[in-house]
Amino acid sequence: MTADGFFLYGTRAVEAEPVRLRAGALSADFVNGNLRSIRHGGIEVLRAIAYIVRDRDWGTYEPELTDLVIDQDADAFSVSYSASCIGPDGSRLGFRAIIKGSADGTLVFDVSALPESDFETNRCGFCILHPIAGLAGSPVTVEHTDGSVVATKLPELIDPWQPFRDLRAITHDVRPGVTAECRMEGDTFEMEDQRNWSDASYKTYVRPLALPWPYRMPAGRPNRQTVSLRITGDSAVPASAAAPPVRVELGEAGARLPDIGVVIYPDEVETALANLPTLAELGPQQLILHYDPTRGHGLDALRSFARLAAAYPAGTTLECVVACTGDLDAELSDVAGMVRRARLKLSAIAVSPSVDRQSTPPGSQWPECPPLEDVYAAARRAFPDTRLGGGMFSYFTELNRKRVPAGQLDFVTHCTCPIVHAADDLSVMQSLEALPFITKSARSIFGTKPYRIGPSTIAMRQNPYGGATKDNPGGQRIAMADRDPRHAGRFAAAWMIGYAARVAPAGLEQLTLSAFTGPFGVLAASGEPVAEGKNRPIFGAIKGLCELAGLAHVATRTSDETKVAALAGRSASGETVMWLANLTADDVTVDVSVLGQSHLMISPYATARIG
Repeated sequence: MTADGFFLYGTRAVEAEPVRLRAGALSADFVNGNLRSIRHGGIEVLRAIAYIVRDRDWGTYEPELTDLVIDQDADAFSVSYSASCIGPDGSRLGFRAIIKGSADGTLVFDVSALPESDFETNRCGFCILHPIAGLAGSPVTVEHTDGSVVATKLPELIDPWQPFRDLRAITHDVRPGVTAECRMEGDTFEMEDQRNWSDASYKTYVRPLALPWPYRMPAGRPNRQTVSLRITGDSAVPASAAAPPVRVELGEAGARLPDIGVVIYPDEVETALANLPTLAELGPQQLILHYDPTRGHGLDALRSFARLAAAYPAGTTLECVVACTGDLDAELSDVAGMVRRARLKLSAIAVSPSVDRQSTPPGSQWPECPPLEDVYAAARRAFPDTRLGGGMFSYFTELNRKRVPAGQLDFVTHCTCPIVHAADDLSVMQSLEALPFITKSARSIFGTKPYRIGPSTIAMRQNPYGGATKDNPGGQRIAMADRDPRHAGRFAAAWMIGYAARVAPAGLEQLTLSAFTGPFGVLAASGEPVAEGKNRPIFGAIKGLCELAGLAHVATRTSDETKVAALAGRSASGETVMWLANLTADDVTVDVSVLGQSHLMISPYATARIG
């Protein structure tokens, strides 16, 4: 890893280089034992076919490959390897994989697994990802395990549950005259709408969630699964051509761009107070004050928040976890009393039962929780003159499955996290594709209710799907990790501009993409690409978004939104300010003639302000 790579990603850990497999018009990237970016004639057919083994907290094993053999010629390719997973109790699951692709449009991925001892897992087997761009809402043909065949559609709005169950095969149109059938054998499969978690895919996975998990694979009992992709129709191989510049287009001005918040935790207040000039330079319109009595937060935490709020005049929202262990009026009145004693001036309070930070997957029993109507009514009585928000302090998934009674609220809120299922660079950037579907789905549920998103960060603040987030002391790219090195690199700055660009059409009231200090903040820690205490690369991105807040959003698109994101605002005087972000690891040429300039070369993951 070069110094430049360290600056880009905040880590010297290098991702495995994919091996491009080709057979006629069929291509796929082989990486870490799985297939990515499966294309036919240059068009993405499947986002991935992966053999995945999950632990009891839904963490993903990363087995080392042995006996790897790759063969390629013009009309076919084949891959074979062995691998194994070692459980925390020393149990071992070994498996053998064979992949074959042909120019006739067939691709077969076959895995035979054998536990050497009883092996505990939440899921073991294939996951198949269909892309969302161009496929959301489109017709598909579904074959079920009982042999029945149904013509239906992929969901346009995000489905909170499984759109298809008991799957054996699914067929869709790749382009006019070309169809793709994906057949899964060896077990029962079902599909979930991964856009719930901001993944840019529909995921078909093995073993229904209604079955118990974790479960044990018995020692010595083989398990074989096969995924077969069959593409029929025009098999012409597209001619290669140099990529044209990415063109930026401007539309009409619309709703105002959102206020930008930063989240503040009680143990980070002193550092924030010591860096007030930097906070003022950053310029957030809102401070999100995280308050969790289940973690011991009380009057001292509220007094520290009051000191910061007095020193930095901005809007203040108390992100208040409600324990819900007794009388709701007593609990929330106690919080209100401490807020008054602390002399903390609040612009708003958002409340959520503590238990709602944990997910309730399909087939699981909902945990005990008072009706949200009662929680919100008690909060309103305790804070009668303060704007009241609710929703989920976890992710859109939980809000989509437990739709809050928004009529009692002044605003709704939720977060997102791009590393719930995968943490590689490509998956994190692709998560931006899912954000417009999230906001569109939220608007379909809650209408014009004021809408906030965040804190949303690359790293996971808390894990709704297991006992804890994953430790990441080595600065790796790890799903569900409580720290992510890319937050300290240029990568995160591009991701944040891309994030703001994708949610801007939804007319958010507020967007929060970072803390001020700490691991989710804008100030560097030791061992990072910039010196400790200095501004991380995301500082410039967040500051730019703060400066755009309140301007009229100008509809903006680029000719390749997988490469470049664009966000524009227009002032009352008619001045247009645009931010661009390169979402790739390559230099990208951008045509910005719409703003009176010519071409702009943007380096990997760089951001640029025009106007």
